Amino acid sequence: MQDLRITLIQSDLKWEDKGYNLHHLSSLMDSITQPTDIIVLPEMFTTAFSMKPEFFAEVVGGESLMWMQEQSRNRQAAIVGSFMVKEQGDYFNRLYFVKPDSSYEYYDKRHLFRMGNEQEHFSQGQKPLILDYKSWKIQTLICYDLRFPVWAKNQFQDGNYAYDACILVANWPAVRSQVWKTLSSARAIENQAYWIGVNRIGKDGNGLEHSGDSNIWDAKGESMIENINDNEFVKTLRISKSELDDFRSKFTVGLDWDPSTSLRDHPSYDFAQGPRGE
Repeated sequence: MQDLRITLIQSDLKWEDKGYNLHHLSSLMDSITQPTDIIVLPEMFTTAFSMKPEFFAEVVGGESLMWMQEQSRNRQAAIVGSFMVKEQGDYFNRLYFVKPDSSYEYYDKRHLFRMGNEQEHFSQGQKPLILDYKSWKIQTLICYDLRFPVWAKNQFQDGNYAYDACILVANWPAVRSQVWKTLSSARAIENQAYWIGVNRIGKDGNGLEHSGDSNIWDAKGESMIENINDNEFVKTLRISKSELDDFRSKFTVGLDWDPSTSLRDHPSYDFAQGPRGE
């Protein structure tokens, strides 16, 4: 199975300025000089982490999705990132995975960042997304989802894993950068998969600094980029399915994973009373 070439775009984002951000990200993508399969942008790449969807959310099939489709066609690479979308009267922080043929799949953020009042402005996503791309199974998540291992949990059945790599896009503040790096490594280890995390840099409209720390962690939890700082960068890395398969075959933790994905699914647990004994 072929390797997958992933381009991480760690960029600053201008607060609530879609025109500038699309132009700037286009110029950063122009700097890609080698073939790539997937280009990953930060969360809310059109506006940064604004809580004004009534002003900035786009209808399904709007300008930003069309921009992603054009960029994907022109560069012959899938493009991944999230922005605000309005659908049937609800607002979503929606991640799109756009393919070079202009087809796409999407994921609505499940865990809305309560400390930033995101749940007061956006509707919660109801289902995960695991897609097939170039013979890789890829899960997609957004920012705060990183803190919830049950939602990110990989599955193993009949010798097959539910996903091989997870792409998570974020606007994760610098004050919690150690949490970002620690949890990203942990998610890769516990799910025996590559973990691809792309975060922004710079100061947002609320005065929060972002240090980036974008990286890819392999299934052993080891980062693939060293000496990261808080500068913009465009980096293309190669992840190997054969190396992943080899590691999984030698250290098949999946055989001992608990079959239930959540305590809520476990018949011996009652959330009101705690575990039910015999």
